[in-house]
Amino acid sequence: MRGSDFAELKAFVAIVERRSFARAAEHLGLSPSALSQIIRQLEGRIGARLLNRTTRSVAPTASGEQLYRRIAPLFAEMTAAVAEASEATGQMRGTLRINTLGIAARTIIAPRLARFHQVHPDVVLDIVVDDALADIVAGRFDAGIRVGNRLEKDMVAVRLTPDLDMVAVASPDYLARRGIPKSPADLHHHTCINWRLQMDGRHYRWEFRKRGRDIEVAVDGPVVTNHADIGIGAALNGLGIAYHFARDGLDELLAQGRLVQVLADWSISRPGLYLYYPNRQHRPALLGAFIDCLLDRKPFDRYRAEG
Repeated sequence: MRGSDFAELKAFVAIVERRSFARAAEHLGLSPSALSQIIRQLEGRIGARLLNRTTRSVAPTASGEQLYRRIAPLFAEMTAAVAEASEATGQMRGTLRINTLGIAARTIIAPRLARFHQVHPDVVLDIVVDDALADIVAGRFDAGIRVGNRLEKDMVAVRLTPDLDMVAVASPDYLARRGIPKSPADLHHHTCINWRLQMDGRHYRWEFRKRGRDIEVAVDGPVVTNHADIGIGAALNGLGIAYHFARDGLDELLAQGRLVQVLADWSISRPGLYLYYPNRQHRPALLGAFIDCLLDRKPFDRYRAEG
């Protein structure tokens, strides 16, 4: 295989996995126009269109999907081989792809990025924030971060946080206009910020518990989202009641009085945040180092006092 052939196929795989010319170009250190030219050369050499490209998305054609399925495992094996070779020298280098919830990105990953880079300056962290339930295997991610009760059974899981409290919140203005719900059933008479967890369009049914009694409520309202920032922002602007993890920036907003908790005596907690990855015989050293950083294990604990 010529070097140019390898570069073209590598570029094609990067685009399919990132579903974006811009993100793939950034990952490869190329300009989007240069990347487009590489793909045109590959399609010309193969004699088939490999990608369907619109202003919003990129997806492989049938021919492109067939090619990707054949070559993606080969590139994954090569990446793993290079990583193992680096491990043997005691030096960490390469790219680690992480798919994570927004709450984990804000509260766990972001505060530790500098620490990780100080210890492993040759490692690139490719972090995708995704509050939907992405398939990390299909997306070619090394690991994901999710709430514990939403993990596939064939995954290895590492707990990152204690259990998380769920809170229903609304702005003082909204409650002054619409009143305060006294029970979950009252939510049917309120506008609520719907939460989409599944990519198939299903909405999360709000869960409550009091004295051993469990209730699920299907709510309605003017906003549906799978991103906490949008849901909390809608509540701040008086559009309705939102239901989120307390740790997701809500504690400060509640302390400031910008949001008010309702149905506190019905609150529940959910299993904490877990990092998870496919059950393989060999866990990449890069992933192990990242987990150590998130848990403030050595050699990262010395940075905790400095940060």
